[in-house]
Amino acid sequence: MQVRADFSRKEIVRLAEAEWVPSPQSGVTRLMLDRIGGEIARATSLVRFEPGSHFPFHVHGGGEEILVIEGSLADEHGVYPAGTYLRDPIGTSHAPQTKEGCTLFVKLRQFSPDDTLRSVIDTRSQPWIRAGRDGMAAMPLHDFDGVSTYLIRLRPGLRLECNFHPGGEEILVLEGVFCDEDGTYPAGSWIRSPVGSTHKPYTEEGCVLFIKEGHLRPEKRYAFEASGINAQ
Repeated sequence: MQVRADFSRKEIVRLAEAEWVPSPQSGVTRLMLDRIGGEIARATSLVRFEPGSHFPFHVHGGGEEILVIEGSLADEHGVYPAGTYLRDPIGTSHAPQTKEGCTLFVKLRQFSPDDTLRSVIDTRSQPWIRAGRDGMAAMPLHDFDGVSTYLIRLRPGLRLECNFHPGGEEILVLEGVFCDEDGTYPAGSWIRSPVGSTHKPYTEEGCVLFIKEGHLRPEKRYAFEASGINAQ
């Protein structure tokens, strides 16, 4: 299976226009944002767990990255409320479950083999730092070998100069409405911009964004064909 697998294209998915599909596990649905492979895949998805649902124990053959957007996720290692950012490197394992239900942003099988640090960050309790110019604040989440992941908060009415993305950029709009010359992106929208692309971001009402940069260079687009159950 291939879903938005041409990384030379700018891709946009708005939540209101997207289709959720059942996963093989009862009570779990997903919105496929990009995917290369079947149930074992290099994949980026939004995943919904119904209250009381679970996913079988599995090993992360190529690593797993999660941002808990709504609700609360749990496994044998802890409980992760909304706003938690998790990184489970290659070879880690868990059996996720939820009592109240949850919505997750998940990236599978995209870790560098050298990136071995497991991390859990509660973004609701982390400080914001000034970034770039007045009206911008950032929250760094992860930085490894030219790939950066962070949250950005933009104040209402902010307009930025042309941004250049030498390693590509991926955005998930968490709050508010984000805009550029190609469109308007309400909360839940996903934008993937290719290597070498540019745009002019702005926001009228303010927004909070999850951003990943540098990971779309061909040598950074890790995809592992490991055995085991795909996590989501």
